[in-house]
Amino acid sequence: MKEKVTRQSSQQNQKFARVWIPDPEEVWKSAELLKDYKPGDKVLLLHLEEGKDLEYRLDPKTKELPHLRNPDILVGENDLTALSYLHEPAVLHNLRVRFIDSKLIYTYCGIVLVAINPYEQLPIYGEDIINAYSGQNMGDMDPHIFAVAEEAYKQMARDERNQSIIVSGESGAGKTVSAKYAMRYFATVSGSASEANVEEKVLASNPIMESIGNAKTTRNDNSSRFGKYIEIGFDKRYRIIGANMRTYLLEKSRVVFQAEEERNYHIFYQLCASAKLPEFKMLRLENADNFHYTMQGGSPVIEGVDDAKEMAHTRQACTLLGISESYQMGIFRILAGILHLGNVGFTSRDSDSCIIPPKHEPLTIFCDLMGVDYEEMCHWLCHRKLATATETYIKPISKLQATNARDALAKHIYAKLFNWIVDHVNQALHSAVKQHSFIGVLDIYGFETFEINSFEQFCINYANEKLQQQFNMHVFKLEQEEYMKEQIPWTLIDFYDNQPCINLIESKLGILDLLDEECKMPKGTDDTWAQKLYNTHLNKCALFEKPRLSNKAFIIQHFADKVEYQCEGFLEKNKDTVFEEQIKVLKSSKFKMLPELFQDDEKAISPTSATSSGRIPLSRTPAKPTKGRPGQMAKEHKKTVGHQFRNSLHLLMETLNATTPHYVRCIKPNDFKFPFTFDEKRAVQQLRACGVLETIRISAAGFPSRWTYQEFFSRYRVLMKQKDVLGDRKQTCKNVLEKLIVDQDKYQFGKTKIFFRAGQVAYLEKLRADKLRAACIRIQKTIRGWLLRKKYLRMRRAAITVQRYVRGYQARCYAKFLRRTKAATIIQKYWRMYVVRRRYKIRRAATIVLQSYLRGYLARNRYRKILREHKAVIIQKWVRGWLARTHYKRSMHAIIYLQCCFRRMMAKRELKKLKIEARSVERYKKLHIGMENKIMQLQRKVDEQNKDYKCLMEKLTNLEGIYNSETEKLRSDLERLQLSEEEAKIATGRVLSLQEEIAKLRKDLEQTQSEKKCIEERADRYKQETEQLVSNLKEENILLKQEKETLNHRIVEQAKEMTETMEKKLVEETKQLELDLNDERLRYQNLLNEFSRLEERYDDLKEEMTLMVNVPKPGHKRTDSTHSSNESEYTFSSEIAETEDMPLRTEEPSEKKVPLDMSLFLKLQKRVTELEQEKQVMQDELDRKEEQVLRSKAKEEERPQIRGAELEYESLKRQELESENKKLKNELNELRKALSEKSAPEVTAPGAPAYRVLMEQLTSVSEELDVRKEEVLILRSQLVSQKEAIQPKNTMTDSTILLEDVQKMKDKGEIAQAYIGLKETNRLLESQLQSQKRNHENEAEALRGEIQSLKEENNRQQQLLAQNLQLPPEARIEASLQHEITRLTNENLDLMEQLEKQDKTVRKLKKQLKVFAKKIGELEVGQMENISPGQIIDEPIRPVNIPRKEKDFQGMLEYKKEDEQKLVKNLILELKPRGVAVNLIPGLPAYILFMCVRHADYLNDDQKVRSLLTSTINSIKKVLKKRGDDFETVSFWLSNTCRFLHCLKQYSGEEGFMKHNTSRQNEHCLTNFDLAEYRQVLSDLAIQIYQQLVRVLENILQPMIVSGMLEHETIQGVSGVKPTGLRKRTSSIADEGTYTLDSILRQLNSFHSVMCQHGMDPELIKQVVKQMFYIVGAITLNNLLLRKDMCSWSKGMQIRYNVSQLEEWLRDKNLMNSGAKETLEPLIQAAQLLQVKKKTDDDAEAICCMCNALTTAQIVKVLNLYTPVNEFEERVSVSFIRTIQMRLRDRKDSPQLLMDAKHIFPVTFPFNPSSLALETIQIPASLGLGFISRV
Repeated sequence: MKEKVTRQSSQQNQKFARVWIPDPEEVWKSAELLKDYKPGDKVLLLHLEEGKDLEYRLDPKTKELPHLRNPDILVGENDLTALSYLHEPAVLHNLRVRFIDSKLIYTYCGIVLVAINPYEQLPIYGEDIINAYSGQNMGDMDPHIFAVAEEAYKQMARDERNQSIIVSGESGAGKTVSAKYAMRYFATVSGSASEANVEEKVLASNPIMESIGNAKTTRNDNSSRFGKYIEIGFDKRYRIIGANMRTYLLEKSRVVFQAEEERNYHIFYQLCASAKLPEFKMLRLENADNFHYTMQGGSPVIEGVDDAKEMAHTRQACTLLGISESYQMGIFRILAGILHLGNVGFTSRDSDSCIIPPKHEPLTIFCDLMGVDYEEMCHWLCHRKLATATETYIKPISKLQATNARDALAKHIYAKLFNWIVDHVNQALHSAVKQHSFIGVLDIYGFETFEINSFEQFCINYANEKLQQQFNMHVFKLEQEEYMKEQIPWTLIDFYDNQPCINLIESKLGILDLLDEECKMPKGTDDTWAQKLYNTHLNKCALFEKPRLSNKAFIIQHFADKVEYQCEGFLEKNKDTVFEEQIKVLKSSKFKMLPELFQDDEKAISPTSATSSGRIPLSRTPAKPTKGRPGQMAKEHKKTVGHQFRNSLHLLMETLNATTPHYVRCIKPNDFKFPFTFDEKRAVQQLRACGVLETIRISAAGFPSRWTYQEFFSRYRVLMKQKDVLGDRKQTCKNVLEKLIVDQDKYQFGKTKIFFRAGQVAYLEKLRADKLRAACIRIQKTIRGWLLRKKYLRMRRAAITVQRYVRGYQARCYAKFLRRTKAATIIQKYWRMYVVRRRYKIRRAATIVLQSYLRGYLARNRYRKILREHKAVIIQKWVRGWLARTHYKRSMHAIIYLQCCFRRMMAKRELKKLKIEARSVERYKKLHIGMENKIMQLQRKVDEQNKDYKCLMEKLTNLEGIYNSETEKLRSDLERLQLSEEEAKIATGRVLSLQEEIAKLRKDLEQTQSEKKCIEERADRYKQETEQLVSNLKEENILLKQEKETLNHRIVEQAKEMTETMEKKLVEETKQLELDLNDERLRYQNLLNEFSRLEERYDDLKEEMTLMVNVPKPGHKRTDSTHSSNESEYTFSSEIAETEDMPLRTEEPSEKKVPLDMSLFLKLQKRVTELEQEKQVMQDELDRKEEQVLRSKAKEEERPQIRGAELEYESLKRQELESENKKLKNELNELRKALSEKSAPEVTAPGAPAYRVLMEQLTSVSEELDVRKEEVLILRSQLVSQKEAIQPKNTMTDSTILLEDVQKMKDKGEIAQAYIGLKETNRLLESQLQSQKRNHENEAEALRGEIQSLKEENNRQQQLLAQNLQLPPEARIEASLQHEITRLTNENLDLMEQLEKQDKTVRKLKKQLKVFAKKIGELEVGQMENISPGQIIDEPIRPVNIPRKEKDFQGMLEYKKEDEQKLVKNLILELKPRGVAVNLIPGLPAYILFMCVRHADYLNDDQKVRSLLTSTINSIKKVLKKRGDDFETVSFWLSNTCRFLHCLKQYSGEEGFMKHNTSRQNEHCLTNFDLAEYRQVLSDLAIQIYQQLVRVLENILQPMIVSGMLEHETIQGVSGVKPTGLRKRTSSIADEGTYTLDSILRQLNSFHSVMCQHGMDPELIKQVVKQMFYIVGAITLNNLLLRKDMCSWSKGMQIRYNVSQLEEWLRDKNLMNSGAKETLEPLIQAAQLLQVKKKTDDDAEAICCMCNALTTAQIVKVLNLYTPVNEFEERVSVSFIRTIQMRLRDRKDSPQLLMDAKHIFPVTFPFNPSSLALETIQIPASLGLGFISRV
């Protein structure tokens, strides 16, 4: 057996095995074996990672081999116990990889959470992260402080046992922050049991305690200088009810001394930074550099911290915890007094005495602030009182002693203030409710060792020894419980027991006991105490040592390290005494708060009554002994600091032992506070000190690796043969392990798990990797052979093909050769024949040529002879002709000379013109330089130049004409000259002169000819230049045209680009507007949701109060109507509702106050204004009538008797109207009094006195106004009828009657009176017309005023718009929303007023109709009286067709008012959705309710409509409140509410909703009421139901999503199972009860079928499905981002497959256009990110382009979490992640890591009219609605 074990170990140390070797710099260094290890080898050949080779010598004594490295697949695990090799280098390397490479600061180590301080703010503590960890198992998520807090909270609720979280670590390791986040988690998850916001108070205690207990040290900017244990109390429902805080060992010495680069407590610097505040003027504070107690460290400012703001936070927290302003100012006074006390200076008089300078300012300020006497305090600061057995005397003290006494007093005051604040914080956090359980959070200092260690370090390390012992026992206990649970034989694990060290410190004659004993001695010193320690423990206790070079120090071997303590100061700090006289002075203070601090001093007395140093205890003992003093002194002697600390530590350990502990070990990665920088030396020191390595050692001593049988089978199935696989997984695993691991001690079989020794999992992983590697090699071999064979066959086929083609080519070449040979023979034959024939032809031609030349020569000779003779004759002829011509030429020469002179003159003129034109051409060129860009101008100029060219050509033509004319002239001159020659013959004397002149003329002619040639040459040159210029211009024109076309093309392209840009901007703006609309809709719906939540809470509280106050009588339980959230609340308070609620209100003596209905109040206010306006109008009418009466009096003085009756009538009417006005004034005054007397919210509440008075007044006033208006109408109608009666009739009968009347008048003398009456009637009508004209003018004036007001309103709106445009977008949206709300409120009020006016008009018309109907009835009765009975009998009776109404229904349902509650009960409250959905038409309840509303509208009964709608809405809310967790119920009422809303729209009579109606449906529209406000109420109700539906389906889906989408292996065998350590995760193997993807799909099918059965609108179903898929995607992605084990290539494949199944479900349901697929896009991209290649820059670019739906934080998180499942996968390099971050740095997206899984998309309800005819709907008997009837 030993040989087999040795063989296994040697197999693990083969060549290329990786090991860890010690290193002085890096602690541990990785290396690789270059040679197999064989037993007996003393040297190992290693190859280091930096490329060097090393010979590593083994220890000759132990011969221990180096630690083996874990496989790469196990590196970076969440739990250190999941590592196969559990040792220090493996732990250190795993932490380093997680911290540096993956940026993960939390790691599990068994039951311990290791937290490394990143020195950087990380986005992993938001409320979304809290929600993600809430309710999760501790092993299911990545390590986090929230996971520990959730585990503690869950165990408290599950096990009914108190919990504690122990947070420890060095200063600067992050203990306080970790404890703070744990408390925040409890506060967020549990909430508070009362409205006092206890969780806020618990969190508010942190800034207070940090300000008075934290300070800057060289290691930490916010170091806690005290230990604290906070107990957070919970009630039976596990909600926070209170808290309690215990503090330990405050570092008081920091108050008076700070080392270099350190600070005093934060509160002092906060005070100094806030010194300029008005309330702090009295403290007389200055800069922190001016106070001795705050300037010693030389670092008064912390970078990035504003002390003034921190002071404001501290004061705010004090206020929240109930510390009043007066107490706060008292605290600040005491703290300021301590600062001023530190500036008190002493002057030495001699070596044993000192004084304080007179009127010393710091002491004066201190005494003023403390309210003590200056002289007394000055005296006792420089003197002390010594008491002996017989006498008491006062002795001065030296300057050093006085300074020490001052510092001791300052420390004592601060310690008392600290305790007082802690007590008050505990009082504020105390709850009167009984505490059911608690969770304690211990934030205590870790193990400390410095160059100089004193009493504080001794106490800290003593406390850590106790905590380490408790930790070891707890870990040992958990290991034992695990083994017993799995029924594994328990073997005792040897672990370090630090009980001897604890005994050395706290046992009898231990260090603390000897220290207390030395403190009792009158002349005890640190030296004598050190000697006692040496005598007692040196050479007797192995843990106690004495330094070689010191007699004032001792060394203790702690569990973490050896620590040397300096004895100096131990006694002084242990006594902690202060002069009693100074305390007495402070107790006598006039400042009331100061004596409160020292109330408990009489109970806490120092162990000595008189000491050698002259200090006495805090409370002075009497000089004379009293009875009971020895016992009292014995009790007092125990109260040293060490004794108190030991007692409090024992109490703490008892508390911790009575709870279930959870451990958080904080590690400080470096001493320089560099973010994400890991110092291996410092980390190892802390890991050893905090017990993490001890946990690893205990785990490694047993069986650290644990696998369930199913997980082991799934992981190592590759090591099994088919015959080894049995039906029993357990037996299969046993059989395989016996073959794989020979040593049976290396593993144990438990009930459900297999336990492995350290290293065995790595060995199995090596076997698995070897097997997979061999399989890969075999697969590669086979594939490569197949590929090569395939390549060979392809090459063979290619060779055969090539051969075929080559042979064919050769055959074709031979055939070609034969053809060429034959062709060459034929060519030779014909060529030879051609050559011979050609030679013959040449010879023949040569012969013929010779013959021809000879014959030609003979012929030419004969020709020459004949020609010579002929030419001699010709010469003679020409000589004779020459003589005649010579004479003629002389004459012509003279004529030509004259012509030349004249032409020279004309040419000169022409030359001048040409020069001028040449100059103009040059100028033209200059002007046109640089005009290439001016296309059109240049073209025009070219045309002009062409025109000029044409002009020049015309000029040339003219010149030629002139030249011709001149030639003609010269010819005529020549003729004249000929005449003159004739004359010359006569006058021979003149011949010589003429000859001379001819000679001159010849010279001139020659000169003229030469000049003409020059001119012609110049003209030709100019012409060429002009042509060249024209050609150049043409070329330039062509170029410009091309440029023009290019520019036009560019302009077109730019126009296209601008158009595309504008279109894109338009699309983007449209999208932005849609997003803004959705945001606004979402905000409104969230407000609606919050309103409904508050409404429900209000109802619950009301019910609770009702149950607490009184028990309602049976049958008299009141159910308050629930008001809507918008302005239409007023419509709910109908008169019928009020009359129904009145008796109920009288029966409830404890009626609750109803909140103020603002819409109702505004409406009533508007109504009052309207009444005042009506009163003013009536007053104006009275004034006008009075003026008319006065004018009529002046005109009718002559006719007093005639106008008497009318004036009397007018005066009566006026008096009546005046009395009416007085009555209205009184009523309005009464109304104002009622409103002003009670300004409380209950004034306008229904049932309040003011409300009733107001409603009664309004009702009476409106009725009176109606009556008065009717009277006016009746009077006007009577006047008109009188006028018509007076007018003459045209008929004969009328005329005869008139004559008879006139005759009668004549007889009676009444004609004059009739005339006067007619005249008065005309005047009256004229006055009425004038009054109507004035009314019209008034109306026109009113309309003008209204137009002016509208203009002003328009201007105001424009100003508002301009102001809004100047605002930022957020403020603009808020302002526009506010303005829109105001506008809608005003519009609603106006519409309500118009509605009321219309109601009044309808009532008035109804009354007029009644009056007219009454008159018509009277007239008919009178006519019937005039008809004889015979006529009645003889009149034939017309037959009447009576329709059968029961067959022609109107689509209405009639019910009685008293049956309304029964209708609501049967149709809403007690209706079962399942039966209705299956058996009846969808939306039947909605149709029934609408048909009832139609009938109420048909009856014009507004009260009935309001009552029915109010009852319907309230009943639906009640049903949803009662059965709101049932998806079927919520879906059913969402569908019916929407259908009811659609019916109200469809039959509202509005044109927009009537487009799709039939003519019959249009007849069913509402006729009397406009229910638009109720449509808004129903829309809000539908939104609330939709949100409730989303919450219900989220609660149903949430448990399934993570298991089904992530954990379950839909594709079996793709993802392997990795070791998980102590924190077991949820298995991915499908067990019974585990949710799978099929579970999710079945649930989705169920949801969809239920919604379809209920007849829900298709668009609404799409919105629900989109919301469901968003929830699935968000929860899945959030869990993926928080679970490192899920970020692998295989898991990405699983997610892609699961998403494809969801998409297939959408296709099956025809819901691909619902937008649901787009909500899964982030999850799809995350899955793709797990699968894509992640190495090169091209890969980074592809990832950045692909992952546009993921934020930068999410992409980086996924890359950091990516974990290979198999060794063949590679991790993502840090450089690649940095490349991704650099590429995404410009992307503007949310920094939030997780998606908001609680987000609800804004819902809309598109109008969906029904084609169902209302008259065809049948009421089933199963609904129990027999009391309603169809109409």
